[in-house]
Amino acid sequence: MARAAGFIERHALWTDDQARRAGELPRLIEAEKLDLIRIAWTDTHGAVRAKALTPSAFAAALHDGHNINVATTTLDASGGRVFASFTRGGGMGLDEMTGSPNLVHVPDPSSFRILPWAPGVGWVLGDSYFRDGRPFPFSTRAVLKRQTERLDDRGLRLIVGIEVEWYLARVLDDVLGDRETARQGRPGRPIPTAPIEPGFSYHGESGLDLMQPVLSELARAYGALGLDLRSIENEFGPGQVECTFAPADALAAADGYVLFRSATRQICRRHGLLASFMCRPAIEGFYASGWHLHQSLVDARTGRNLFMPEKGEARLTALGRSCLAGLLAHAAPAAAFAAPTVNGYRRFRANSLAPDRAGWGHDHRGAMLRVLGGAGDPATRLENRVAEPAANPYLFIASQIAAALDGIVRGLDPGPPDDEPYTADRRMLPAGLPAAIALLAGESVFREAFGGLFVDYFIRLKQAEIDRFRQACAADDSTPVNGVTQWEQNEYFDFF
Repeated sequence: MARAAGFIERHALWTDDQARRAGELPRLIEAEKLDLIRIAWTDTHGAVRAKALTPSAFAAALHDGHNINVATTTLDASGGRVFASFTRGGGMGLDEMTGSPNLVHVPDPSSFRILPWAPGVGWVLGDSYFRDGRPFPFSTRAVLKRQTERLDDRGLRLIVGIEVEWYLARVLDDVLGDRETARQGRPGRPIPTAPIEPGFSYHGESGLDLMQPVLSELARAYGALGLDLRSIENEFGPGQVECTFAPADALAAADGYVLFRSATRQICRRHGLLASFMCRPAIEGFYASGWHLHQSLVDARTGRNLFMPEKGEARLTALGRSCLAGLLAHAAPAAAFAAPTVNGYRRFRANSLAPDRAGWGHDHRGAMLRVLGGAGDPATRLENRVAEPAANPYLFIASQIAAALDGIVRGLDPGPPDDEPYTADRRMLPAGLPAAIALLAGESVFREAFGGLFVDYFIRLKQAEIDRFRQACAADDSTPVNGVTQWEQNEYFDFF
């Protein structure tokens, strides 16, 4: 007797290619003698959540999906509950959210990997749905997929290249005591660490060599995972590292970033090290880390770069200039997605290799948007330098699509480039997360693109984070270190 159609088939949730790949996975799992498969998803903060399934349970999930609790989308980064889950509507205005119910999590077979640092363990991303097959509205991966579909409708694809900085530190004591143990709504203090190299020898080979054993291990793991690493370098701060990756389609780049951060943290921890994607740690001498997003639109059919002028002196096509103008026009409210933590705004200061206002320039590292390439250069692109490494990649990249499309639709023009971006007459970036959230609340472009339901949800989640920060600062009279409070260090250093 033929097997009855499962949840995935009934709701037509896979492409033909995904279905073909799903059919191959049980044989691969058996051949590789895997014991467990982690089905993973990101919460709104961008942190990876997962459940580990046995091969038989995973085989069932390839037919019917797997139940996961909706709670990970209702908690803040400290594990504190933000929404009244046990009231009607779950405090989120949706009957389906009442009582912290289960979602159906459907693996995406094309994302399946075998983890090189965890013998016998597979890993797969997925998408969440209500029981009736409707996409879960608070899934950030779904938010990005909807924006890429808007590009598809215009025959466009967004190509993304990722360049990100992070910190590698040596763990001094990995025994968790009372101070390091979290309580619900209150993270413990990070485990004590020490710099792995002295720092501030930009691109210094000696500092790089001190980190080489684990960097080589990471490079091998990235390769095994299919992450197309291009370079690793020693940046400014003590143990500050920059990784760059080859360009990829928007969704693949976001998925890759999720896996990259997770792999980096887990591998480093197994080697007695701590990898942190916190923007500016509360450690003296630690320079702020950024995430630079390189992006261009290409013809979906031919792959031709639509930002590249064919000839002449222009650096961008008319389409490219409209995208650039859209990104500038919506940069201030979009900062809530690019820098979604209290700490991320410590970076926006003049003459710091980070922007402080929404301007642009030709190959200028002081500008928020750096235009690279020009006529005849197929790598012509925009580099957005606004984001922090802790940003949720799905929301950051989705915000770029929404802003760029608005620039295209309205035929916006960015004006002339800024030769002196730190004194240019341009709109300032928000001074902090509260200002960014206030601007997002009144921004129609993101409400229309992401849905008002999602934007209001995101704002409530971030407001809870802001409230806890303010309460902690009111009760804490200690002096900030490196300009950063102890609350930020507790909240972000190990979480990200």
